[in-house]
Amino acid sequence: MTRTADGGGQLLAISDLHISHADNRALVERMAPESDDDWLLVAGDVAETVADIRWCLKTLASRFRKVLWAPGNHELWTHPSDPVTLRGVDRYEHLVELCRDLGITTPEDPYPLWDGPDGPVAVAPLFLLYDYSFLPAGCATADEGLAYAHSTGVLCNDENLLHPDPYPSRGAWCRARVAETERRLAELPDGLPVVLVNHYPLHRHPTDVLWYPEFAMWCGTRLTADWHRRFRVAAMVYGHLHIPRTTYHEGVRFEEVSVGYPREWRQRRSPPGKPRRIL
Repeated sequence: MTRTADGGGQLLAISDLHISHADNRALVERMAPESDDDWLLVAGDVAETVADIRWCLKTLASRFRKVLWAPGNHELWTHPSDPVTLRGVDRYEHLVELCRDLGITTPEDPYPLWDGPDGPVAVAPLFLLYDYSFLPAGCATADEGLAYAHSTGVLCNDENLLHPDPYPSRGAWCRARVAETERRLAELPDGLPVVLVNHYPLHRHPTDVLWYPEFAMWCGTRLTADWHRRFRVAAMVYGHLHIPRTTYHEGVRFEEVSVGYPREWRQRRSPPGKPRRIL
């Protein structure tokens, strides 16, 4: 664990910047901290191409004292518009090295310690994926759930663009990531609170409001359903659903910090592109 003694500032978070949309890119161009000590947590879905991901994260790293990144599914896509054709683990590792070159903390790095207001708190960016275990009602297996989703026409683009290589499936990659992350979190000092930052919620309850409930299969894993109790979680930060809000589950705060697409944020009353204060 690395320590950064701040004494001030805020721990801020945002996700789903989707800067391939010009209006969203403009939001990033205007984004700035409120103080020199502010940290920014970026919970995935920055963009689909490596060039756009680099531009966005470099821009943010030049403004905030510290930036932490957890990948979303869009960063992991091998998109036809991206000249970088890496797949699966190779693509993820390429993005980790990109972040390290920019001084950005990734899920592969020691968890930094926030020593500002409400600290000390460990801040853990995570990469966990999903395993289709958030099943639709009446479905007992992932195969049944996927067949039902096919019948409704509600499918995630991951099925064509997010490759698990060299794992045999996205579910297998997810299970490996969960096991390794669980081990690292268990090594945190006893009694130290932690902010968990993942693209997907670590519990299913935020997906209960989805217009298309079958999409929950691409939104997390039941393997993390008790992490908010097992670890001393000060807040669980996530994105992906494009439904920014605060919920509480068993006394633990869950913060969805998505920006989403312009057609979505234009309908909200709050100003777009403003990071959420976590601590």
